[in-house]
Amino acid sequence: MFDLSVTAIIVVIICSIFIGISKTGLPTMGIFVVAVMASIFPARESLGIVLPMLITADIIAVMYYRRSVNWKTLLYMFPWVLGGLAAGFIMLFYVQTGRPLEIVLGILILLLISLQFYGDRQKTSWADKIPQSTWFVAVMGTLAGFTTMIGNASGPVMAIFLLALALPKQEFIGTGAWFFISVNLIKVPMYAALGLITVESLTFNLWLVPPILIGTFLGIKFLPLIPQQVFRVIIMLLTVFGGIRLLIA
Repeated sequence: MFDLSVTAIIVVIICSIFIGISKTGLPTMGIFVVAVMASIFPARESLGIVLPMLITADIIAVMYYRRSVNWKTLLYMFPWVLGGLAAGFIMLFYVQTGRPLEIVLGILILLLISLQFYGDRQKTSWADKIPQSTWFVAVMGTLAGFTTMIGNASGPVMAIFLLALALPKQEFIGTGAWFFISVNLIKVPMYAALGLITVESLTFNLWLVPPILIGTFLGIKFLPLIPQQVFRVIIMLLTVFGGIRLLIA
């Protein structure tokens, strides 16, 4: 078992609750959790600890929102996602993830969300066409696969992609849930091969299942109370926070 202080244990439990909420109510909160967990554990080690936590919450999200899914979108982008996962695996195998990569990702996320803000305000025809274009799906799918592999950090990328499609909030959550459980399960053998998931880390994960379930319950209860436009604004603001967090981590 990991040797943690009482304060660190409390923070990990809070992070577990936040993961549950992020999967069933407020996506992109996960980028905050990833950053905090990387400050408690070594960066690479934290990847293997966080992944089973995410999968636990993904299972609940998929079960609850199983009928609210845009399958056409998922199937269209998934080949690009697999390419991003492969690229991320190669990077983790040969290179230690460092600050330059986090800075690039942070800048890219802020640029993409700025484009989304601009499109929302201008209501221009080109902004409506971008989400339907092959290059947009290819770029976002590859980025989503790459960022989830190297840092469990694809939440902001997927949020921008799904916001651009203007999905209703439940379909937003359901489509995201199926995306994440698919890629996260694919990542398990990859992380195990890299030594990031071990018997010790999985034992530690078991203790965190109850707070994760509490978080998923809270997310399910809160989501219907949030108006669609307010939900959209919250997601965009949390995405901005996630991009800034990557820049200043």
